[in-house]
Amino acid sequence: MNPSGSAAETLAVSLLGDAGLRIVARNYRCRHGEIDIIARDGNTLVFVEVRSRAGRSYGGAAESITAAKRGRLIKTARHYLSTLDSLPPCRFDAVLITAHPQSTEWLRDVISE
Repeated sequence: MNPSGSAAETLAVSLLGDAGLRIVARNYRCRHGEIDIIARDGNTLVFVEVRSRAGRSYGGAAESITAAKRGRLIKTARHYLSTLDSLPPCRFDAVLITAHPQSTEWLRDVISE
């Protein structure tokens, strides 16, 4: 991960924590891919993708979550869920960070299965 990606994840962790979510894991990896942050929002398990962009010249951070990326996130989340004793309610969120102009956006329920 590049330094700006690490800084973006740290910013996302702070944002989520300030909103009351409890961080369960960071950078969960398996053969299918990686999930940047896994958190608990009450009883709900939240899989969070963090996307950072320098600017909007090639589209925003949200546009970088392609269909292939969504598929890898779902497979990786299923892998994580297979390690649990019981299945909680789940959702996929995204924290989108753009440097110029500076903005941070938290989108809930960005992937539905």
